[in-house]
Amino acid sequence: MLARLRPLLLCSLALAPFAGSALPGIALAGEMSAWSAPQGTAARLVAGGSEDGTLLGGVEIRLAPGLKTYWRYPGDSGVPPHFDWSGSHNVEAVEVLWPAPVRFDDGGSFSIGYKHDVVLPLRITPKDRARPVELKLNLDFAVCGKICQPANAALGLAVPAGGAGAPSPALLQALATVPRPVALGVAGAPGIATAELRHDAGGAAIRIETHVGDADKADLFVEGPGEDWALPLPARETGADGRAIFVLPVDGVPKGADVATARLRFTLVDGDRAIEVNAPLSTR
Repeated sequence: MLARLRPLLLCSLALAPFAGSALPGIALAGEMSAWSAPQGTAARLVAGGSEDGTLLGGVEIRLAPGLKTYWRYPGDSGVPPHFDWSGSHNVEAVEVLWPAPVRFDDGGSFSIGYKHDVVLPLRITPKDRARPVELKLNLDFAVCGKICQPANAALGLAVPAGGAGAPSPALLQALATVPRPVALGVAGAPGIATAELRHDAGGAAIRIETHVGDADKADLFVEGPGEDWALPLPARETGADGRAIFVLPVDGVPKGADVATARLRFTLVDGDRAIEVNAPLSTR
C-alpha cells in the first residue's frame, strides 16, 4: 500500500504544544504510560478493565489544533499507523479497534482519519491470564496539517493480571464509537441494503445502497480483504426514502484478484452512529 502513496513532505511543522513528555491528559481511571511527544502530537498507552479474560486498553493520541492523523485505511494520500508489539511480554495478541473516521480533503485528493484527539481501543489477549502483561509499543504514524511529517512513539505499560481497574470515560467513549458489525440487508438505520457489482459502458462499478438518518452527511468507506487493495473513495448520491447511494469505480484491485468473489468491508458512518458490514458483492 505504501508504494502507491504520495511521498511525505518531511518539512518541520512550526508547532510545539507538546514539547514535554508530561502532559495534562484526560483523567483516567485505569493505568497509563508516560506521554511520548513527537512534534505536533503526543501519544500514550492506557489500560482499564477486562472482558471475558481479554484486557482492555487504548492508544491515546493527542493532536495540536489543525492537525490530523490517519485511519487503518487512509484513502488516496494518507499513511496508516503501524503498530509493533514485538517487545511485549505475556501477550498472545493485540487487536486494535478503530473509532468511526471522517473523510477530509488533502488538496486535490481525499484521505480518511481523525481531525481531533482520538483513543484507539485495544483488546489484549494474555498468554497466561494469571500473570501481569507488559505492553511495549513502537508506533509509527503520520501527523498532517498543510504538510505531513512522520511521527514515532515508543510506549510501555505494565498491566496487572485481570486488568487495571475500570475503563476511563475516554476509553468507554472510544469503544462506543467503534462501528458495530451487522449483516448486509438488515433493516434499520444505519444499514446497508445492497452492495452490487455493475457493468456498463463506463466500466465496472460498485453501487451500495444504504439507509441513514442524514443522506446529505453520511459517508461510506470500502476496503478489500488485504492491504494490497486500494479501492477509491465512493461518490455519494441521494436516493429515495432517506437513502444514500454510494458508487465507486472498480480500481485499485490487486493483479489476479477478483472483486466479484472477494468479501469486502464496508464502514458506514451516519452522524454519531456507525456500522461495519463484511460481505461479497451481488452482481447485476
